[in-house]
Amino acid sequence: MKKFVNANIYGNSNASEILIENGIIREIGTDLPSAEEETDLKGRLVVPPYVDAHLHLDYVYTGSSTGAKNNTGTLFEGIARWHDVKKHQTFADAKERALKGIREEVSRGVQFIRTHIDVCDPELTGLKAMLEVREQLQDNVTIQIVAFPQEGMYAYKGGDELVEEALKMGADCVGSIPHFEWAREFGEKSIRKTVELAVKYDKLIDVHCDETDDPMSRFVELLNALAMMEGIGSRTAASHTCSFGSADNAYAFRMMGLFRKSGLNFIALPTENAYLQGRQDTYPKRRGLTRVKEFWEQGINVCFGQDSINDPWYPAGNGNLMNVLDNGIHLAQTMSRPQLESCLDLITTNGAKTLNIEDRYGLDVAKPANFLVLDATSSFEAVRQRADVLASVRNGEYLFKKPEPSYDIELDIFRKTR
Repeated sequence: MKKFVNANIYGNSNASEILIENGIIREIGTDLPSAEEETDLKGRLVVPPYVDAHLHLDYVYTGSSTGAKNNTGTLFEGIARWHDVKKHQTFADAKERALKGIREEVSRGVQFIRTHIDVCDPELTGLKAMLEVREQLQDNVTIQIVAFPQEGMYAYKGGDELVEEALKMGADCVGSIPHFEWAREFGEKSIRKTVELAVKYDKLIDVHCDETDDPMSRFVELLNALAMMEGIGSRTAASHTCSFGSADNAYAFRMMGLFRKSGLNFIALPTENAYLQGRQDTYPKRRGLTRVKEFWEQGINVCFGQDSINDPWYPAGNGNLMNVLDNGIHLAQTMSRPQLESCLDLITTNGAKTLNIEDRYGLDVAKPANFLVLDATSSFEAVRQRADVLASVRNGEYLFKKPEPSYDIELDIFRKTR
């Protein structure tokens, strides 16, 4: 057995010790039985692993590829650039870049990733590479794959058939992009097809939904209604929903009542959408974010994701969800003291709920011993300081562990320098 002591356990102020047996949390509390191996965490914060609920692993590190330059910085030009870039993608290239992106995320505390893989490719190259990677890395990182038609289920000829083939091959979720279809009717058709396929193959749903500044883009309304009718709202996620941030309040608050009723999940992408949206605005200029604050306050599940790492849509990104969180809570204006104490939920437990993995996620007895040790003594300080991850534990074993932070020459502001 192993025991971690002197821990500040996120969400459990009455406990300071974690006892692990055979990779499972046996007990959480104080004065627990002794163990063969004991680790003193010196008051540092222990949190569940980070969950990146939305990432495109087949796109990572293509931002510098020939033809990838996005001159307008818009979503739609990014899609056009990717159409050209992916023509040169090979299985080996897709796998190598995905592994590099996963390594970068895991090194920053991510243990659960939902990745959208473009299936608008008759060869399904990216999907095949990702299926192999998912299998190879399953002990150290949990990966969900979304069958995602980046160029549209219907705008791309046979896109709906490729999505279905991807599900048969083992993709976990059905994806679509209704606002990119060539007419509203086709966008609605793609939503109906998404729900139909999810029910047929018993899959989760994650739709790129209303990623536009147009307040009349309201595909989330149909997605929510169909999911509610099928009783699969909790298994359904709406990613982006940027237009909902521009919708009038009468519509928005009516819809939020329906979102609560269905149990629909929302994924916001703070860094990428702040960069992409509002490109046609002069001033006032929109932030590009959905109504994170209102969702949170009304008990509608919402989480954050990285989305992109150096691709035709977004030049930056490095899998550091603490940076994503920092941007998100600023943009959403969710920084009251109580919100700062609990906003780590946006990159941990809320993401786990979105991925439908709550049965095996969290700092609870009888669940896998998966957690992070942050270089902070409280959740408030972790967020304020953008705390580094000192250790990542998976099934009771270290994925990595860093040395104690130290100085070669310790700071002394009174030291004379001359």
